[in-house]
Amino acid sequence: MAVLLAWPVLSFAQALVSVEYQLKAVFLFNFTRFVEWPPEAFTSDQEPFVIGVLGGNPFGSYLEDVGGNEKVNGHRLVIRYFNNYSEIKSCHILYINKTVMNETRDFLSSMNGKPVLTVSDASDFMKRGGIIRFYINKDKKVQLEMNLDAAKAAKLQISSKLIRLTEIYVPK
Repeated sequence: MAVLLAWPVLSFAQALVSVEYQLKAVFLFNFTRFVEWPPEAFTSDQEPFVIGVLGGNPFGSYLEDVGGNEKVNGHRLVIRYFNNYSEIKSCHILYINKTVMNETRDFLSSMNGKPVLTVSDASDFMKRGGIIRFYINKDKKVQLEMNLDAAKAAKLQISSKLIRLTEIYVPK
């Protein structure tokens, strides 16, 4: 909550984005502080750090507003929007809109082993190999579920500080 309170007053355009997706945008940006990507995630020191959104954009301009002119470990932060997975050439955090989950079944399998933090709020995301899932708990608050096996396969080092905030996914 302290992170949210630190952000400036919302503009009119931001007000159109639900509070839920404003919070999720802040989470996406803050994942950059609690996850380490392996060196092979970048082809050069000049390559930007990309947060991508696959499918419809529920964040409005809020991701750009939150990320602004930030850097992630010396890499310029860039937000990119993709209509389908074939457009994705480089991405470090990929939010997959639940509206395109059925179209991305094979795509998630192809991501296994690539250093991309996949994130969604689709109910079956973890079963399909996703790394972090947003969900709304019984108190109507945004919670995180994490697939540590998928994160390990992606060679991502996740801080224990972030892990403590999540429910750990255990495959059945």
